[in-house]
Amino acid sequence: MMSPIHLLAKPKLLGLTLLIAAPSFLLSATESTPVLGLKSASDISPVSDVAVTFNDSYKAYKHAVTDNDAAAMLQYSAESYELGQQEFGDKSLDTANLALNYATALQHKDKSLDRKSKNERAEKAHQLYLIALSIYETEFGEDSLETIDPLLGAAQTSSDARKAKSQYHHAVGIAEDSERPLLLASVQMSAFNGLKNSEYYDRRVRDYALDAFEIYQEKLPQDALKRVEATYTAGMIWFAERRESKAIPLFEEVITQFSKLNYSHPYELASHARLVELYEKEGDSESSTKHCIAIGSMRPWQENQEQTPLYRINPKYPMSAASTGKEGWVQVAFTVNESGFVTDPKVVNSKGSSGFERASLKALEKWRYAPKFVDGKPVAADSLVQLDFTLDRS
Repeated sequence: MMSPIHLLAKPKLLGLTLLIAAPSFLLSATESTPVLGLKSASDISPVSDVAVTFNDSYKAYKHAVTDNDAAAMLQYSAESYELGQQEFGDKSLDTANLALNYATALQHKDKSLDRKSKNERAEKAHQLYLIALSIYETEFGEDSLETIDPLLGAAQTSSDARKAKSQYHHAVGIAEDSERPLLLASVQMSAFNGLKNSEYYDRRVRDYALDAFEIYQEKLPQDALKRVEATYTAGMIWFAERRESKAIPLFEEVITQFSKLNYSHPYELASHARLVELYEKEGDSESSTKHCIAIGSMRPWQENQEQTPLYRINPKYPMSAASTGKEGWVQVAFTVNESGFVTDPKVVNSKGSSGFERASLKALEKWRYAPKFVDGKPVAADSLVQLDFTLDRS
């Protein structure tokens, strides 16, 4: 596949976008487990037909939770909520708990859904979280700990980024007053993950993740999953801000902890990839090579995956060509071996100057890739790129 790379004689500095892979599960202050603490409808006298039906439905829901059956959880949480509204009333705390159960079930990942259906589910879940939040605020107060879960749920399912921001900040504020550091760290990470790729990502949001990381460092053992994930997130923040000396030890720590597992965690693979780039930037090719080789020996992100660039430097624009205003391009064919190194680079076509060819080949010597994987195993793969040498005339 041809991959054009446009080069300028005077490259402009481009800002880095903070993109952090976050876990696909819902992370909330109380782990977002289903709410099962309802009083039985059979305690209400006399026992109505609705009560009997509700009890059957709610019992089926609890079995679905135990069996981790997402489809059954969705079916019976919806039934229990509708029947519970009739039995307990719209303003009951039991109804609020049933609404949370239903909203949580709606958020389970379902790859068979199209975008429209996913959006409809998110909107339904959002309305349920707002219903639960309203009841909780009436029962416990607007700044009570009990409101954190529905606040976070409402924020995570909101289509209005501004309202979501307000709900996240409110939840963090409540947690800050709780004097419960692990609760605070969990809420801060939820807020960070919800806002990191939005227009409302700012230093305040960034500091939520870094503060949570410090709490986990103090309160949790090194191999605790939450601590390791927060370590990766902190490393990504420093990486995006080009604070290499802070990022490198954090990525190394992530690798150390996940290397103890009998499978390859995505954060371990991603940390190796980031360290390839960071060490190359520092001129430490030996350390970079170690992480390149590690990627080739691990289970990949996908069973079948094309070679993926991890570190690429631009060729130096030949001074003789720049001084005469000469532009051009070079097409180079090469192989990415099983360890992610560029081998056998050959110029297949070029225009402009032989200096462009020499500069291109020299640059490619330092390029690093995650190798191509077939059936989960690294294999050598051919690549072709075009490097464009273009002067910035602005």
